[in-house]
Amino acid sequence: MKQTIAFFDFDGTITTKDTMFEVIRYQKGSGALYLGFLLLSPLLVLFKLKLVSSHTMKEIFLRYFFKGAAVSTFREKCAAFCRERLPALIRPGALAAIKEHQEKGHQVVIVTASAQDWVGPWCEKMNITCIATQLEVKNEQLTGNILGLNCNGDEKVCRIKNEYDLELFENIFAYGDSSGDKAMLAIAGTSQFKPFRS
Repeated sequence: MKQTIAFFDFDGTITTKDTMFEVIRYQKGSGALYLGFLLLSPLLVLFKLKLVSSHTMKEIFLRYFFKGAAVSTFREKCAAFCRERLPALIRPGALAAIKEHQEKGHQVVIVTASAQDWVGPWCEKMNITCIATQLEVKNEQLTGNILGLNCNGDEKVCRIKNEYDLELFENIFAYGDSSGDKAMLAIAGTSQFKPFRS
């Protein structure tokens, strides 16, 4: 019997804000976040002009804020972020859609460019599978680099196909809100772009 699966982007689709910056704010404070934006603003301009990739830009921020951080402490703070800050960022419509899929017995999977470290704990609590960007760790410390590829664009589809044989699913749903989700939306029979906004 064929099943149904639903793939959800996280940042902007389920949440109202980019969680990487909210994690930085939570762990380092708003002042440190704004100072980082100021110091990295020339690179942000290049990113907006598409002269710097999202993968590279993400690593620049991760290195600036977290290079050398003890991974155990970082993950503890990410879990605390999921408990204390993340619930206020979740779109009610997205939460309702997830629960509706679950009540119907559908598999629900988050496919996100955000890091496993701060999306995974929320997914575990929600009993949702998480496919996310992995952060490189050496000697129990964050290097500030991404392990492998940023889980965005075509890489989202590659990760999905590595985990699932899509031929086994009769119905495939996908929800996203940016150009980085379009490849994932294209593999679904039913897709929604920028849902849950009302």
